[in-house]
Amino acid sequence: MTLPRSSARRTAVLAALGTAAAALVGTAPAATADPCPDVEVVFARGTSEPPGIGRVGQAMADTLAAQIAPRTVSSYGVNYPADYDFLTAADGAVDATNHIASMAAQCPSTKIVLGGYSQGAAVVDMLAGVPPLGNKIGSIGSAPPMSASTASNVAAVAVFGNPATKFGLPLTSSGLFAGRAIDLCKDGDPICSNGRNPLAHRGYEDAMAQQAAGFAAGRV
Repeated sequence: MTLPRSSARRTAVLAALGTAAAALVGTAPAATADPCPDVEVVFARGTSEPPGIGRVGQAMADTLAAQIAPRTVSSYGVNYPADYDFLTAADGAVDATNHIASMAAQCPSTKIVLGGYSQGAAVVDMLAGVPPLGNKIGSIGSAPPMSASTASNVAAVAVFGNPATKFGLPLTSSGLFAGRAIDLCKDGDPICSNGRNPLAHRGYEDAMAQQAAGFAAGRV
């Protein structure tokens, strides 16, 4: 049966639209996973802080992100108990090493900024091959240092209230990360100095977090 001219024209138009729609669907880009970040902050929180990067790590990461925008910054909270059993700090060193090695394999162009606060700084000490409690006490609770090949993926290191500093072993000049680390200690902080003001140990998410972020920004 022959269709009326108007019906035939309408059918041809609908067929053409259907072909065009199919072509558009066929050429639509496929969904992809989020790309690797330009920079990742790998941070070990302080004693008794909840899982994550902690308040000091967050302050540093936020400031770093603002300073290097539009480059992207992600963060990874080192997985360890952060409790009052100092021996478990070694768990954090192992976790940080494994995570950085994994990032190097999956996202080789991502710059790593490694950091830690208080007991978290002791985690970084272990990775640097520095005894967290000084040579006089020994390497109690220490984990093996990070391998040189894995450490080569770390662009900058920032630690706050680092116990090794009290024993004359700041990461700025000691261990595997010397020359690419900033080691910050507030006046009076009894954890990283001979001071006697415990409140000084709690205030690192201020200008010192900004100072650390500026140092890291200059290296990434």
